[in-house]
This record gives sequence, C-alpha cells and structure tokens, in this order.
Amino acid sequence: MDKSMLADLESLPEEDKVRMSTMIEQLQIRDSLRMYNSLVERCFTDCVDTFQRKSLTKQEETCVRRCAEKFLKHSMRVGMRFAELNQGAATTD
Repeated sequence: MDKSMLADLESLPEEDKVRMSTMIEQLQIRDSLRMYNSLVERCFTDCVDTFQRKSLTKQEETCVRRCAEKFLKHSMRVGMRFAELNQGAATTD
C-alpha cells in the first residue's frame, strides 16, 4: 500500500477500521487455503500413481516432499519479488 492509502485508512472511523481489518484477514485466510489446496492437488496428481495400498510408497512420499518443498520455495520467492517490486514502486511516488 502506498502512503496515501494508509493515510486514508487512518482517517476512517474505528468501526470501519475494524471492518476493513476483518475483511483483510478473511482474504488472507482464503488465499492461504487456496495455496494449500493447490499444493495438495498438484503434488498428489504428480506423485501418486496407484491406489494399491492405504499408505504412500517410499517413492511417492519422496516425490510429495520434494514437490511441496519446491512449491513453497517458489511461493516464497514470488512473494519476496512482489514485495521488492511493491517497495520500489512506493519509493518512486
């Protein structure tokens, strides 16, 4: 958020600030759940081949672990890059 947006939020009545804060928290939770669901679906689709056993094979477990690690590292990197770009945009205002 840029400085003018933060100033606008500060000028809101307390009731509206609480409402906005609640909405932001709900959006963050929704985004976290979407990311988690995407991770599970992608890694399951890529790694689980058969349903012959109740548990994962050693190979499937390794695949799921690597898939999850890659997904999370990628998500963190994208988040860091987005923050860098956002910070750069804020300093040019």
